[in-house]
Amino acid sequence: MANIKEWNVEDQKFWESTGKSIAYRNLWISIPSLLMGFAIWVMWGIITVQMINLGFPFKPEELFTLTAISGLSGATLRIPASFFIRIAGGRNAIFLTTALLMIPALGTGIALQDKTTSLLTFQLLALLSGIGGGNFACSMSNISTFFPKRLQGTALGLNAGLGNFGVTTMQILIPLVMTAGIFSALGGEPMTLIKDSGWILGKIKAGTPTFIQNAGFVWLLALVPLAFLGFFGMSNLLPITPNLGSTLGAFAKILWLYALALVTSVIGLYLYLPAPSGLGLLNMWVALPLVMIITLFVMKAAAFGDMKPNIEKQFAIFKNKHTWSMTVLYVLTFGSFIGFSMALPLSITVIFGISHVVDPVTGLMTHTIKNPNAISALTYAWIGPFIGALIRPLGGWIADKVGGSIVTQVISVVMVVASAYTGYIMMQAYGSATPEIYFTQFLLAFLVLFAATGLGNGSTFRTIGVIFDRVQAGPVLGWTSAVAAYGAFIAPVVIGAQIKAGTPQNSMYGFAIFYALCLILNWWFYLRSSAEIKNP
Repeated sequence: MANIKEWNVEDQKFWESTGKSIAYRNLWISIPSLLMGFAIWVMWGIITVQMINLGFPFKPEELFTLTAISGLSGATLRIPASFFIRIAGGRNAIFLTTALLMIPALGTGIALQDKTTSLLTFQLLALLSGIGGGNFACSMSNISTFFPKRLQGTALGLNAGLGNFGVTTMQILIPLVMTAGIFSALGGEPMTLIKDSGWILGKIKAGTPTFIQNAGFVWLLALVPLAFLGFFGMSNLLPITPNLGSTLGAFAKILWLYALALVTSVIGLYLYLPAPSGLGLLNMWVALPLVMIITLFVMKAAAFGDMKPNIEKQFAIFKNKHTWSMTVLYVLTFGSFIGFSMALPLSITVIFGISHVVDPVTGLMTHTIKNPNAISALTYAWIGPFIGALIRPLGGWIADKVGGSIVTQVISVVMVVASAYTGYIMMQAYGSATPEIYFTQFLLAFLVLFAATGLGNGSTFRTIGVIFDRVQAGPVLGWTSAVAAYGAFIAPVVIGAQIKAGTPQNSMYGFAIFYALCLILNWWFYLRSSAEIKNP
């Protein structure tokens, strides 16, 4: 059934007789659709590494703008996506947002066939890749409406955790499909590596033919059947979307709100990015809040028809202080997960791919000599996101048993220690002529961080399900995920800037301080004896 009129999953009899089968059908279609969204959103972290290895005529700082653009765009698109389910229906939203991913996938494949493709073209495609990041908000909001509160942590953990495998899938699959002409003549001719590359089984030597365009084309193999499944297999819950209207009308609402958010993303990026990509007028910490505020304002002002009262009603979440406390805690967990996923390949390449030695003439440390024992980012970068995604459903399950805030408190302590230790190891490696000797410690520390973020992702979902009623829980999930998704923009910028300054450890020390503040916040609101809401 595309449209379901009756829905009361808190009633055990209804859940067992009717709700359970519908809920799980929607969940099993939602998970791979979300996985595709994540993969296409974050694919520029791997593509840009390979563009360097193939000799595309762009400076490293120009290529770094691609990950920044996709990161900011994906986070900003989550803001309107938070409200899609209430104004357009779950089936309509998941189908259309999944189908839209075909645009950046196909476009990227075509653009990567030619080294003369302009930087602006790649930047536009990176902007559209943000659609994949935005999809998380409507996906989570949608799944939260299908399950009873007692199963929220597990269901949302499965959706988000298995969906997050899109990061790992991308990091493993893209280097693999680049090695063969799997699309025959339709996929174009290969290029030749001018630098060593790699994949999960080790290095790929310079001179190897490489089909970098497959990094875009490969996703079409899954997106076409998933869009079909979404349209014919998922459901709109009319109690959640009472003013649903026509399917085409629902599509128009989604496209309109996404277009508005893309415009505000472009404005923010233009003001933030340095020349020639932008004006470089704003600091990152000014640009991000400005983009969020403008997006919310434009959404509210430009809404039409029945969207306007519906959006205004959902804006009530901003009057609840727990919306803001949970936003910070979700930045702690998912913001760290997606930020480190984006930043780790670059960190490995820069810190462990170069011998940091003293120039005998100037007496100064130089960071330009290639390390003969360089560590391949494409070989190891996938492991952290894999662990974070794999453990995420476990975090939701444990939170269902012992309480979300207890799990969040424990992982906060772990993240403070692991982040500080990672910073120390980065400092040692960045000052060494043989940085590879520190790589094992560096990787293990990051794996601990990823595991903690995965457990915490599930626990924060559970806490939101406890604090908010069914009407507000979906928009709050969407909003918190939107703000946390800016981690995909913040972490690469912060870590990259500190590496450039010669103090990579300061970025991790700064994150450790933030995690300590989150620990205090979580205790104050949800664990202290006089807390307004004890969880437990």
